[in-house]
Amino acid sequence: MYVSDAGIWSYPGAEEIKLALADLADDHRSLLERAGAVLEERGAEVPRAAYPIQFTATHDLDLRMLLPRIIGGLKSLVGEAEGLAGAGDADPVADDLLREAVASTRTHIDALEQALARPRVAAG
Repeated sequence: MYVSDAGIWSYPGAEEIKLALADLADDHRSLLERAGAVLEERGAEVPRAAYPIQFTATHDLDLRMLLPRIIGGLKSLVGEAEGLAGAGDADPVADDLLREAVASTRTHIDALEQALARPRVAAG
């Protein structure tokens, strides 16, 4: 979501990547909002995440150059979410959200990998 919020620069012609990242950020925001609503309903404190300062070192990089790093981070998140789903808490709401997050993130990973595999379109 940092990439979406920060408006990372890209060469002209990278609209496919921008749209794929915007879709990813929208889906993750939706999942976070829904998870936050569940926590609030249960009287739990909703954590407010901030972007780590090291993220600011990426704001001048081209989107295409960031894709391998973004894809790797998403794959790591999928692994963590899979480990949490059905981890013994027997919380069906949390498990449903985690399964949805995993499925959605895998779809976005596929889209980003396809965008990365395509040759760069020359601006012209």
